[in-house]
Amino acid sequence: MSTRRYTLTISCPDRSGIIAAVSGFIARYNGWIVEASYHTDLETQRFFMRQEILADSLPFDLAGFRSQFAGLAIEFGMDWHISDSERRKRIVILVSKQDHCLNDLLHRWRNSELLVDIPCVISNHEDLRSFVEWHGIPFHYVAMPGNDASAKAAAFAQIAQLFEQHLGDTLVLARFMQIMPPELCTRYAGQIINIHHSFLPSFVGAKPYHQAFQRGVKLIGATCHYVSNELDAGPIIEQDTVRIDHGDTVDDMVRYGRDIEKTVLARGLRYHVEDRVLVCGNKTIVFR
Repeated sequence: MSTRRYTLTISCPDRSGIIAAVSGFIARYNGWIVEASYHTDLETQRFFMRQEILADSLPFDLAGFRSQFAGLAIEFGMDWHISDSERRKRIVILVSKQDHCLNDLLHRWRNSELLVDIPCVISNHEDLRSFVEWHGIPFHYVAMPGNDASAKAAAFAQIAQLFEQHLGDTLVLARFMQIMPPELCTRYAGQIINIHHSFLPSFVGAKPYHQAFQRGVKLIGATCHYVSNELDAGPIIEQDTVRIDHGDTVDDMVRYGRDIEKTVLARGLRYHVEDRVLVCGNKTIVFR
């Protein structure tokens, strides 16, 4: 039996009969559902669904599925998407100088734990060029002037051009220490993922570990989230924490945090590329 799967995700106003209609449609064509998840958001009264279907059990390809399913989608007012596991998502990674998140992602990619294509890595520093190129991945340096607004806008335009040129699906900010401009946040809504080194919404912005140390917290964490126009306030995909105490220094907290950042980003990115994340306002539904 082939392991190739189609993943169908749906968001629509909640009402009776949605599951029966979708399952009935798939059954009508002898489709074989191997994984199914459902959720209703009571506040917005929206229904969310994710189904994995064995591709070889259906008599048509993705284009045929879209054509046949379109009428049902209109009937229920669905926002929907279907993807093919045979086509890997293309991930463009943005990084500055810190390499722990990048190193972890490339390790998972090389070991086929993260089933994506990485067409390039982009950085505003040259420090990681040799490391990236050792993996056989193109490295692009884009200078990021600190105080020249027009030059910075041109730099981000170059990043967008590279993303389009490499046919990227998702931009991953793996400790890319620059604020994305609103224009790119809007253009690529739901396609830019960031790892922030705090348990959001606490300690947004720069030096969150220093902020946490000054506040005397007993837990620190990391947050993987979609990037929006509001700094560090996009829909949260994944989070985790570690306990600290009064004897820990800022350097200790940074060291503990690196481990959390790596695992939280890897989990959040995997959920995203497997189409397990559906956005509901400024929240997410994550079908693990």
